[in-house]
Amino acid sequence: MNVKQIIPKEISWMAFNARVLQEAADSANPIMDRLHFLGIYSNNLDEFYRVRMATLHRLSHLGKKAYDLLGYHPQDVIEQIHQIALQQQSEFARVYNELIQDLKTFGVDIVDVEQLDEKQKTFVHQYFTGKVQAQLMPIMLSQTQNFPKLHDNVVYLAVEIIKHYKSAPEYALIEIPATKIDRFIIVPNEGQRTSIMFLDDMIRYGLKLIFKTFDIKDLSAYTIKFTKDAELDIKDDVSETYSDKLLQSLKKRKDADAVRLIYDKKMPKSMLQFFLKKLKLKQNKNIISGGRYHNFKDFLQFPNLDIFDKGPQINPSFVPKQIEQAHSIFNHLDKKDELLYLPYNKFDSFIEMLREASIDPNVKSIKITLYRLAKHSAVIDALVNAARNGKDVTAVIELQARFDEEANLHWSEILTEEGVKIIHGIPKLKIHAKACLIERVAQQKRTYYAAVSTGNFNESTSKIYTDALLLTSNPKITREIYKLFHFFTKNFDVPTFNHLIISPFDTRRKLKKLIYFEIEQAQKKKPASIQIKVNNLVDNELIQWLTDAAKAGVKVVLLIRGMNAIKPDGIKGMEVRCVIDKYLEHSRFFIFGNAGQTRVFIASSDLMTRSLDRRVELICPIYDPNIQKQVIELFKLHAADNVKARIHDNNLLNQYYRVNSNKPIRSQFKIAEYLLELENNK
Repeated sequence: MNVKQIIPKEISWMAFNARVLQEAADSANPIMDRLHFLGIYSNNLDEFYRVRMATLHRLSHLGKKAYDLLGYHPQDVIEQIHQIALQQQSEFARVYNELIQDLKTFGVDIVDVEQLDEKQKTFVHQYFTGKVQAQLMPIMLSQTQNFPKLHDNVVYLAVEIIKHYKSAPEYALIEIPATKIDRFIIVPNEGQRTSIMFLDDMIRYGLKLIFKTFDIKDLSAYTIKFTKDAELDIKDDVSETYSDKLLQSLKKRKDADAVRLIYDKKMPKSMLQFFLKKLKLKQNKNIISGGRYHNFKDFLQFPNLDIFDKGPQINPSFVPKQIEQAHSIFNHLDKKDELLYLPYNKFDSFIEMLREASIDPNVKSIKITLYRLAKHSAVIDALVNAARNGKDVTAVIELQARFDEEANLHWSEILTEEGVKIIHGIPKLKIHAKACLIERVAQQKRTYYAAVSTGNFNESTSKIYTDALLLTSNPKITREIYKLFHFFTKNFDVPTFNHLIISPFDTRRKLKKLIYFEIEQAQKKKPASIQIKVNNLVDNELIQWLTDAAKAGVKVVLLIRGMNAIKPDGIKGMEVRCVIDKYLEHSRFFIFGNAGQTRVFIASSDLMTRSLDRRVELICPIYDPNIQKQVIELFKLHAADNVKARIHDNNLLNQYYRVNSNKPIRSQFKIAEYLLELENNK
């Protein structure tokens, strides 16, 4: 396929982030949700520049090879992204200013020092000298031979110092310590209103105290922020251990090229030129003028004041009562499978499964893949406890989980010290499959229990990501999960899978077979359907097959949250939408009509080339008839959303899907109601 047939994935990603910005702009959302969406948008954009834009810049040097690889010219896409980014930046500023005004209606003012009364200034002075000043270590640029290495995605105050006896200004840099001190500080107010100050402005207030040893005529400060290339460059060198390679690559990341510089547009031109020269940057489209504040991702930690409208609430999450009341979760799974749909169901059930396994004398071993973990991980605690209790515990920890590499190295060290066997991935293959296997021997019978998930075994994200987590003792699945873990140990021994679909071995082939069976049914004038819910659809070959299916008469419904390169306009029988709402849609479903014998799968895999060819991914069939019905119903509810769903079209207009709008269906709320009703009817 060429560029005329697909949307460049980076452009489709920008459209996804525009949907996040739409949620921040939607006045129907509670104000705290809108602030959080601003934070999510900002955080997303930072990562986009660190990874995807950095990759495009590197590919742009390859010329025709890049076109052959991507199907489009990287430099053309970089130009388009710049124009889109400018438009979104303008909309972001508009939404931010609107939210500042909306906060006022709740009695909340974002203030700087000039707006404070004397008592408040006294508080600011005491707060600055007591908590902030000691954290500030200015770098005097006129006194340094080499320009300092600056941290990625950290906000700095670039300070211009004008002395009485010196005509030329001097410059300094101060890192805003937002990881050590709250970015937003509540300033006491005797009235009914609440005053909140950015940490940035509190530091601006204290500049004269910081530089009091100088004969200061004038001081001014402007925020700047760098985004660096975050792609790891890990070379296959058999003389190094995998973790050693990763550590070296992480060090390189700290020295990586800057792919974006954002600066306060009020910064004097001469000052900007000074920084560009010192940083060896040219004035180009990645040098972006912005406002007074940067790193809006910190709005995810904005003070959650009780005065704010919380809006409608989704039913609280719950543990299925049959699991909660079971004498043993393993005895319960001997009778039936369970599907947890997070965060509507609590992740606690999986933690309880690990906890029970850690103390059950009949449990012999636990094997698990770990990709991203919570900062304070109960999963790790359970694995450590199991090892201490004599279980044979193996953890497959993927060291290349982007931006979690150092954390995963840390967890590896902790688990190793406790006697857990650690497998650090497979050379040239990132392990993205999410699986856990527990071996139990009772009454001379060996039984395996598996947990297969569409998302990470992470109790923090389980509260905000929608994910499906299957708990099963079905030997068709557990035996093949066992084979998968065997492969992690002996990479040369690639097993045969008859039930699981595993990348990079057979996912492309088996998905093609499933899709083309539906095409055959349609050509015979029989009912045929394909329903897919994933995060990203950017593999050209998969797009071609799905397009062929829709054109052949197969009913194709695609729910794609993020990047989506397909051009569906004019293809009868193809519906493509996405939902952005309170929870991050992360569950992945594949449902095929299969001549009336519906086949249902959950998956760790998106439809990206890397997911199909360069990662270990897991697509797991659902065999329990009741859970099959549950997944099909969940998909229907997602697809029926006419409140938070957007239509995916060729022009990426992000228009809301409003079919039957007289009967609003907000899928995340309806799913919570459906699962609670299902639970009550058990």
